[in-house]
Amino acid sequence: MEKIFKDKVAIVTGGVSGIGRATVVEFAQGGAKVVVVDMRDGKKLVAEIKKAGGEAMYIKCDVSKEADVKVMIRKTVATYGRLDYAVNNAGTEGAQGSTQELTEEIWQKTIDINLKGVWLCMKYEIPQMLKQGKGAIVNTASIAGVIAFQNSAAYVASKHGVIGLTKAAALENAQTGIRVNAVCPGLMRTPMLERAFVGNPQMEEAYKAAVPMKRLGRPEEIADSIIHLCSDSSTFITGHALVIDGGWVAQ
Repeated sequence: MEKIFKDKVAIVTGGVSGIGRATVVEFAQGGAKVVVVDMRDGKKLVAEIKKAGGEAMYIKCDVSKEADVKVMIRKTVATYGRLDYAVNNAGTEGAQGSTQELTEEIWQKTIDINLKGVWLCMKYEIPQMLKQGKGAIVNTASIAGVIAFQNSAAYVASKHGVIGLTKAAALENAQTGIRVNAVCPGLMRTPMLERAFVGNPQMEEAYKAAVPMKRLGRPEEIADSIIHLCSDSSTFITGHALVIDGGWVAQ
């Protein structure tokens, strides 16, 4: 891969597995210094990147806690001196349940991680990028931010919120040199979705059948689009929510 991100610094939250991990790897292959952010241990992934000749560090962070996010940005800048790209990808599927069945605890946890977490990250990423006069942010939403699914009220609400927040931040920074976009993955073969398939192979086949391309997406296919949105190939793209779903929402 061409070193298009040489001397650049990227943060990826939820960077240990799934879409986050694939994005970390692609940034590293492109020459970026990557900050792997997750509640799970990212030291093994960092070691793999370094073994391959890349540069990375791991920061444990709960994105729903302001103090953690402030430390994340402070450590990144203290170590690498700057922040060029931020992929706010950390999220949870939450618990399933209809609008009236959800408990306040489930609702709040889902909103705190998926929506508040994205807001907190941008709250501290943007000021650093403003100092530099340039930056690119990509937030992970979902096709559940574009359409709705039954019995996923908190998740759907959180992801619709991510898209609205992305558009607001993009407009606020349209003349600052900072671009803000979102990706909206469809049904992807990630640990999050595979947890739903445990003991239920019929569900996996049903999901595949529902996608016009008749397969699940791969994390690398989302990472490719994230990398594109961060790169100088996308300098006139901001406030966009890119659906990557094998045709699902076109039906």
